[in-house]
Amino acid sequence: MKIPAFRGSRQKKPKLRFSKGGTGRSQKSIVSIKPLSRWHPNLRQLVNWTVIFGSALLCLLMLPTRFIGMELLGIGPNWLLIWVVAWSVKRTIFQGALAGIVLGLLQDAMTSPDPTHVLSLGIVGFLTAMLKKQRFIQEDFISIALIVFGMAVLAETIFAWQLTLMGDRNSVHIWTYYQKVALASAIVSSLWAPVVYFPLNRWWQRLKLAQQQS
Repeated sequence: MKIPAFRGSRQKKPKLRFSKGGTGRSQKSIVSIKPLSRWHPNLRQLVNWTVIFGSALLCLLMLPTRFIGMELLGIGPNWLLIWVVAWSVKRTIFQGALAGIVLGLLQDAMTSPDPTHVLSLGIVGFLTAMLKKQRFIQEDFISIALIVFGMAVLAETIFAWQLTLMGDRNSVHIWTYYQKVALASAIVSSLWAPVVYFPLNRWWQRLKLAQQQS
């Protein structure tokens, strides 16, 4: 006995039709952000100051942290020194030195003011801005890493020199210890310098371009 076949028993899947404009509702739900050049100047300035203070505060809070792969011989990156270098390569000598002094005071408030970090970070900001003014450096990752390496060695040397002048510690032990600290800090800080430099440099480049176009 043959079982009769019924035509149209199989259900056909409905075909989905898309308009040329896209998905319709999903496109309307996407919020479009205006180009930076069309922002109000006061809004751009407010966002810029927020980026400056927020990044500096983040670097300050990152100083006592130790993540896996971010330390060498127990020494972590000098985040504030990296920030001062990233700031000073685009600023005047006065602005670079002032940023180093302010961040040095903040670091003294978190650690100890004796010996102070103001002197080392102030000199770092001053020298970095002076190198940029004399056009001895270029704004690329390799140049920034080399500057951070040299400035980290200089900063640790100034700190050890202050400890020696205090006279309450053995100078031989101080310089033996800080030779290792300076080298470890310089290596780690130079390796992590692009993490701070790249987003800040990217933002300041876009901000400068927007100010020229507006």
